[in-house]
Amino acid sequence: MRTRSVVALIGSAALLAGCSGPAGEDAPSVPPLVSVSTPPPSETPTPTETPSSPPTAKVADTLCTRVNQNLVQTTLAAPVVQIQPKGVPAEFGLPATYDVCQLGLSTSPNGPVLRIGVSVLPATPATLGAVRKAYDATKSEPVKPVELGQAGFGTSKFVVFLLDGKVYKVSGPAATLAKYVVLGNEVLQQVPGLPDAAPLITRPDCERGSSKADKVLGAPAMVRRDSETAVGDLVCGWVTATGVLYTGVRRVADAEAVIAPVRKAPTSESVPLGDEGYVDTATGRGIIRVGTDKIVDLVPLPAGKADKDDMVAFALAMSPLYTR
Repeated sequence: MRTRSVVALIGSAALLAGCSGPAGEDAPSVPPLVSVSTPPPSETPTPTETPSSPPTAKVADTLCTRVNQNLVQTTLAAPVVQIQPKGVPAEFGLPATYDVCQLGLSTSPNGPVLRIGVSVLPATPATLGAVRKAYDATKSEPVKPVELGQAGFGTSKFVVFLLDGKVYKVSGPAATLAKYVVLGNEVLQQVPGLPDAAPLITRPDCERGSSKADKVLGAPAMVRRDSETAVGDLVCGWVTATGVLYTGVRRVADAEAVIAPVRKAPTSESVPLGDEGYVDTATGRGIIRVGTDKIVDLVPLPAGKADKDDMVAFALAMSPLYTR
């Protein structure tokens, strides 16, 4: 009887030693079995411990966690300033794509925010000049030069400046240029020691489009930025020195109204995706309607450079992630 118990114990331990970790991970090393003597029971019963509160989720070290929140609150006359611990999708664009963090400026989840962005690729004065030129092309509020970092410019809603090979962007609700210069200076003071983001931040689901993205961009991505929105919609992004390709979702009140003009556009080519989908033969941009409130965007930058057939192949590869 004792022999059978020992054999069973050894068999159970062997099974435990052979268990592996999650799929795709190397099995952890397991120390050899050692005999452990059982301590004698305590004569005085040990009091039951009160469970401790669950640990607070660790917030990543970003410029948003570093800046002086009181300064932000007083400068923008915000009722509150709240760190939003959940990651924010990158701000995709040319000539600069930014890693972004943000601070909530009200108690409402849909209230105004202060966004702080750091370019994902190395930047030069020429990059900053191209950023300004791209903004000027929108014909929005005229920009003015500011003394931040090595050079910068801004409006009543943002400042952008160059520092040590990165472009920084601080943007939020309408205020004054002077106030955004104050916030830009605070960000500038907090940059030293900030850890660099990894070049490849990927999600397995997005990998289904990588080979097609390489063809659209003409080269493998130097930077990847995959994430999800606050409501859980997947964002996938590929970035090279000369191009950007990303996918995302817009939640809208009336998806039919959004896609109606696209449907009628002479440059729209229909593709059998979602409830209806199109690729613009002029810009290369893809759009898919899913139900009554969901619009999927597939955006190559610069506009008009992507081959239409390559974009159709990319859209076909990515569509199942958004339509299932």
